[in-house]
Amino acid sequence: MIGYVTLGTDNIPRAAAFYDALLAEFGATRFMESDRFVAWAVSPRQPSLGVIRPDNREPATVGNGVMVALAIDSREKVDRVYKNALELGGTHAGPAGPRGPSFYAGYFRDLDGNKLNVFCMGPAAGG
Repeated sequence: MIGYVTLGTDNIPRAAAFYDALLAEFGATRFMESDRFVAWAVSPRQPSLGVIRPDNREPATVGNGVMVALAIDSREKVDRVYKNALELGGTHAGPAGPRGPSFYAGYFRDLDGNKLNVFCMGPAAGG
């Protein structure tokens, strides 16, 4: 149902470098970009994630209660992406670990303060 998600930034090059490195684990690459935005996807027919300068020319801000969840297929990959996000300068927002019997996730904020998580579910979660 979700086609794409965009996150606000005031520094496209910095945000793009963060997401180039972070989303590589998913096999996502840039598929659209301009001087105002960059978008990544695994396939043009799959949901995508983008960073964008706000249209109203106001500074980008973090939405209170807004979070983007990135699905991946194993606990090991959750751990790697979470660790990579922190190494790339992201900040901790909840350690990678189980959140119930079949949900495993790590929470972090990107360089602009946007909250994301990386998660896996079910038997593919390694449990």
